[in-house]
Amino acid sequence: MPEHDSSGPEFIAVALQVSVTGVNRCPDADSARARIAENIARIQGYATTASNFCEWFYGAPVRLVALPEYAVTGFPLKETPAEWREKACLAYDGPEYEALGKVAQDNDIYLAGNVYEVDPNFPELYFQVCFIIAPSGDVILRYRRLTSSFEPTPHDVWDKYLDIYGLDGVFPVAKTDIGNLAMIASEEILYPEFTRMHVMRGAEVIIHPTSEPGSPQLTIKEIARRARAVENMAYVVSPNSASIDDIPIPPYTCSAMSKIVGPHGEVMIEAGQGGESMSANAVLDIGALRRERRRIGMANILSRQAYGLFADSYAQADYHRGNFLLQDGEVVEPPDRLVFRKRQQDTIERLIKAGLL
Repeated sequence: MPEHDSSGPEFIAVALQVSVTGVNRCPDADSARARIAENIARIQGYATTASNFCEWFYGAPVRLVALPEYAVTGFPLKETPAEWREKACLAYDGPEYEALGKVAQDNDIYLAGNVYEVDPNFPELYFQVCFIIAPSGDVILRYRRLTSSFEPTPHDVWDKYLDIYGLDGVFPVAKTDIGNLAMIASEEILYPEFTRMHVMRGAEVIIHPTSEPGSPQLTIKEIARRARAVENMAYVVSPNSASIDDIPIPPYTCSAMSKIVGPHGEVMIEAGQGGESMSANAVLDIGALRRERRRIGMANILSRQAYGLFADSYAQADYHRGNFLLQDGEVVEPPDRLVFRKRQQDTIERLIKAGLL
């Protein structure tokens, strides 16, 4: 057998369980931006504490801190897409990214999170975006959520999006000095293909910002998290909200269960109910993961995947269609969120007529 370098870094990852004060009740964009700045300032303090304390405690460097889903704004409620774009969406060169970049720089960490953002190539829309910021302070990865019940996604403008970014831009993997990092958002953990597309491009750590109800029972997302880790022989770093405050929903509805899952589906560490926490931290051994992925044996399921078996069936399937917000090649701004619900209704009716549901 040829020799391969299976060495790799060992570092601490932190799934930071933090609260967010929603911007929904802010009367205007200026007050919303001020609230976003307050949320980022709180994150900065916690990220610094986690970086210093965990390294002191374990004796390994903290190199990755991951934030929950929409950790600086909360999520839209009654706002129209245009209103949310104005109130809560980040610009590529905006002060919010500058402040988050400083968090990464000051602590020499990769900072991962999830925000709403306006892509300058699609100014009529906004996307929910997972980002990774390097210790340099630069954004090195943007993954735009690909499935949503009430938000625009790249699939809704698929042809134009592919022309601009290509498939590697749809499923980006950041190859860094701490390993190959990729991201998916929230309920995308329920769909095996989203994780798999990143792992097919070399991902070793899947960062999964989420905001979901915590429970002592096995939830559907919890089952899926473990399954995605096993079937991809990958780490899953999954930070959840501590609470979402100042919205007309009980603040701890989405809370707890921030965790890190190992490549055998084992929960390495988990934060409990009760508020903000940096308890979900663990040492990730990328070298050990690489050695396991390169062993010959029945247990190496990643190397045994026969993707060609499924390609034709996927190509022929006609379920959720793309280009929903493209008309004659032009992007159409969604007037409200009900259009997404109507689109799903039409899809279900079409599949019933085809005898598939």
